[in-house]
Amino acid sequence: MNKYLQTLLFLLLCVTAANATKLKGHVYDRKTGEPMVGATVSLDKTNKATTTGLDGSFELKDVPKGIFNLRVSYIMFKTVIQEVDIEKGDNLQLKIYLEEAGKSLQEVTISTKKNASSENTARRLEQQSTQVLNVVSGKAIEISPDLTVANVIARVSGVSVERNSNGDGQYAILRGMDKRYNYTLVNGVKIPSPDNKYRYVPLDIFPSDLLDRLEVYKSLTPNMEGDAVGGAVNMVMKDAPDRLTVNANIAAGYSQLFIDRKFMSYDYSGINYKSPSEIHGKSYQATQNDFSKGTLSYALKHPVPNVVGSLTLGQRFFDNKLGVLVAGSYQNTYRGSNSVFYNSQVVSTDKFASITSRSDRQYSEQQKRYGLFSKVDYVIDSRNKLSLFNTYVNLTNIQVRDEISTNFSTNYEPEKGNAQLSYSTRSRLTEQQIYNGMLRGDHKLFDDKLKIQWSAVYSSAENEVPDNTTISLNGVRENFINRPTFLTNGTSLTHRWERNTDEDKAGYLDLTYTAPVAGVNVDFSAGGLYRDKQRSSFYNNYALTAANPDLQYGKDFQNYTDLSFNVTNPTGAVNNPLTYDASEKISAGYGMFKFTTKTVQVVGGARVEHTDQGYNMLFPQGEPRPQGSQVYTDVLPSLTLKYFLTDKEQLHASYFRSVNRPGFYEIVPSKIVNEEYEERGNPDLKRAIADNFDLRYELFPSASTQLLVGGFYKTIKDPIEYIFKPDATRGQDIYYTPGNFGTAHNYGLELDFIKFFNKFGVKANYTYTHSRITTPKSSRYIDANGNPQLESVNQTRPLYGQSEHIANVSLLYKDTKKGWDAQLATSYTGPRINTVSQFLDNDLWQKGFIQMDASAEKRFKSGISVFVKAGNLLNTPNKLFIKGTNAANANVEGIDESNGHTLIRSDYYKQTYLIGVRYKL
Repeated sequence: MNKYLQTLLFLLLCVTAANATKLKGHVYDRKTGEPMVGATVSLDKTNKATTTGLDGSFELKDVPKGIFNLRVSYIMFKTVIQEVDIEKGDNLQLKIYLEEAGKSLQEVTISTKKNASSENTARRLEQQSTQVLNVVSGKAIEISPDLTVANVIARVSGVSVERNSNGDGQYAILRGMDKRYNYTLVNGVKIPSPDNKYRYVPLDIFPSDLLDRLEVYKSLTPNMEGDAVGGAVNMVMKDAPDRLTVNANIAAGYSQLFIDRKFMSYDYSGINYKSPSEIHGKSYQATQNDFSKGTLSYALKHPVPNVVGSLTLGQRFFDNKLGVLVAGSYQNTYRGSNSVFYNSQVVSTDKFASITSRSDRQYSEQQKRYGLFSKVDYVIDSRNKLSLFNTYVNLTNIQVRDEISTNFSTNYEPEKGNAQLSYSTRSRLTEQQIYNGMLRGDHKLFDDKLKIQWSAVYSSAENEVPDNTTISLNGVRENFINRPTFLTNGTSLTHRWERNTDEDKAGYLDLTYTAPVAGVNVDFSAGGLYRDKQRSSFYNNYALTAANPDLQYGKDFQNYTDLSFNVTNPTGAVNNPLTYDASEKISAGYGMFKFTTKTVQVVGGARVEHTDQGYNMLFPQGEPRPQGSQVYTDVLPSLTLKYFLTDKEQLHASYFRSVNRPGFYEIVPSKIVNEEYEERGNPDLKRAIADNFDLRYELFPSASTQLLVGGFYKTIKDPIEYIFKPDATRGQDIYYTPGNFGTAHNYGLELDFIKFFNKFGVKANYTYTHSRITTPKSSRYIDANGNPQLESVNQTRPLYGQSEHIANVSLLYKDTKKGWDAQLATSYTGPRINTVSQFLDNDLWQKGFIQMDASAEKRFKSGISVFVKAGNLLNTPNKLFIKGTNAANANVEGIDESNGHTLIRSDYYKQTYLIGVRYKL
């Protein structure tokens, strides 16, 4: 009986196969040739229907044989009905072209503006850009695992990021050029940095859901500011749509780290944002009562879930003349890390560093990130338009670092478990904020031959660290079975205030006149800018000691708030070199021409930038140069060529000269003692000048597919790097300082590939970078008398922060019919120098790492979607090491000297999870 059933089933399958087949094809936009994603394809008089995939392809399975009408439709396009004869089988690979609906042409144009955040728009911008450009679309940002711009930019070819203490990206490194060699724009306008030392902008302050797209410029034209060697990052904010738009999302999540351990917090509500000397006067004698006890009131708990959300509202009014958009974002997240840090130093005649102590650290960090953006534009007529932009972002960081250190150089007996210990806790509140306001006018005159664009800009950036508190106790561990004893003898307590503000006032003017030359229209452009930047920096520090030095923790007191302290410097330390004012005035002008023929596009010209930078130390401490300035003028030529091989492939070549100016903090001759070393400014620090060359082959076979293959070469004169230097006046003491070092070279190769196969896609990029710089180092040797000596030698090494290999691979899935989007994103960053050592072959390297993140979203017809995001799936640590080992480290507890390397630091962050709901109207 079973054999009969099997035979019958086989015959039925044969009959079905004989009377059914597959119908495949692609749907394209007739005007542009681009694949149509999400077009509806149905077969009349059947239940067969589907939607086109990411490459415009479709497939209908089990189609019965016969003659049918195939119906293809897409909003704002004419529906196509095409007869197909399944019986003949000659219509099984179809190419169908859709045309825009003629009666809605104006609406289609506006709709293109509304979809400026699409993937197709991003690819078109890359193809048409004068500069060498990479674009991350707003849609890609929305469905990615990333919550901040710093994490988004890590997906771009040639870009790696420096991570902060909780494992998130913070600063971008472009093409192996450290963060100092890049600048940041919002809607094409440079913004100041809230950083307390440097001019580069921390990108983790920007929530990613405010962006329409993210642009990374890797070459410059004369109409762009000339102080970028690696490139420029432009955040294009959302734009006012053609109709009422509502986009809202809310999500909650948790960090695996605080599932496994508790979060340490403190009471920051009573913190004074001004130090006692600011409140009461410079001669005021501060006491313990002038400092908040909340910064010493610690508690352990499991935090509430992370919460993130955003809301965007937009509409046009008065017959589309007035456009208004308001967008806001809020993120409250709890992050942290578990870290081990080894202090090291080169002693005696050892070539490699020996470990002096081990610190076990736990970071607990609450981040409150706010973002607001508004745009109002008014179309006066077809030739005149005014726009007002306002951007505000704020990142408040409430951090506790809890640390216990073991000293290996004093009474350390690992076999007995005896060691001198120190226990310290730091509570730090950091608030960074950036505001940028811009009024812009766009005008066309003389039958559109003359275009004028002007902008008036006000920007400010602030960094405030009020009452940064650190308390330390000394202790002894008798043996492994006894709990360490910590006493107030030698206890140190510091309260520190730091604050800096950058304020920019700038004006931009760009003129473009189009005129025919030898039968070709040529755009002649000229313009410039003036910026007045004012910076103020404030620093104050109070040191306290325990009033009773003989108290034992856990016996005589349970909380630090129970202790009494004496202030050893009751007037504070406001009169120090880190309290100063500084200014920078930039005036620039440029001339540029541009013309395009059927086979070539040429853009060339030059930019002139005049810099007047100076500082004034308000409380000099015997420095010979309490005031200083640098005044110079740079001529920056540029030339870009594009050769069109076909309408979809081209060669893109460029040359530009650029500069990199020192930051204010770097040229002020200050001295500050950090936790591990002293840092000094260098008033003789010069700007770096770079010549940059690019060549890239670009293929855009469709709007959603691309292949970019390119190379770059950079020569940097007087590059700025930080090194450790010995202090000639104080024997073996060293300090950390910036300097100029000859000429550096940097070159590399970039590959960028995007391809979709129906519902599946892949985005992949790879960058190889090779750089060389020669700097002085110290090397130990034994003299003729047998005494250890130091000699200065030169060492050639890669540039600070440059990874030789960087790669990203994202696997994508998109089902427009069922409303699914998903991706698995993996990135690799190769080893790179983290800290440049004073000594030969003792640089601190960051180990190469792989990070994996994932996200998925399910959309429903009601406009509601559910999404999930997961970060750091592999729990990838940040590890720092020295290339070498030292026999003196053999007894160091927990030391890892595998593969000929000595581990110096490791940070583990664990995974993060987020689930949320999105609504779109």
